[in-house]
Amino acid sequence: MTGAHDKTRYPKAEAIFRQHNGLLRTMEAIRLGIHPRVLYRMRDAGVLDQVDRGLFRLRNHAPIGNPDLCLIAKKIPNGVICLLSALTIHDITTQVPHEVYVALEFGSRSPSLDHPPVRIFRFTGPAFFEGIEVRQIDKMPVRVYGIEKTLADCFKCRHKIGLDVAIEALKLYRERKRVQVDLILHYARICRVEAIMRPYLEGIL
Repeated sequence: MTGAHDKTRYPKAEAIFRQHNGLLRTMEAIRLGIHPRVLYRMRDAGVLDQVDRGLFRLRNHAPIGNPDLCLIAKKIPNGVICLLSALTIHDITTQVPHEVYVALEFGSRSPSLDHPPVRIFRFTGPAFFEGIEVRQIDKMPVRVYGIEKTLADCFKCRHKIGLDVAIEALKLYRERKRVQVDLILHYARICRVEAIMRPYLEGIL
């Protein structure tokens, strides 16, 4: 039987959740000393919300401003936010992605999650590993490609996201950010799109 009293029975577990922005995967919680039975009792008592398979959130914790990105950071820790989602983070797009765009290394296991909707892209070698930044979003570390790497990725994936999206991002980059042509060309070479990007760089920048 659960009730109001049950919601005050887990101070240690609640404190652990608060130390991790109110959001933990099952294996993380166990590693931090929370027994699985306690997790499910807290869920049944209304202390935790099970937001996805193997992912719990402390119900009375402050709302998360970017819940989809935080969920992805927890559920796909080896992934990197890319393309339209990265453009949104860097504020150089007018697009509103309806999925979270995530890069995974070629050959890695595909994620299994119910929410949020995710679109996976497979990158290989330096095209996957280079240009990764860690942003603090809602006090949670989120891996995202830096702005210049993202521009190169957009031209590389232009047939999937649209060349117009890549060109618009380049124009907004010129208007809103400090332009680093050498860095863009560095990532363009890694992504094998230098010859494609150069005319647009020369015409726009």
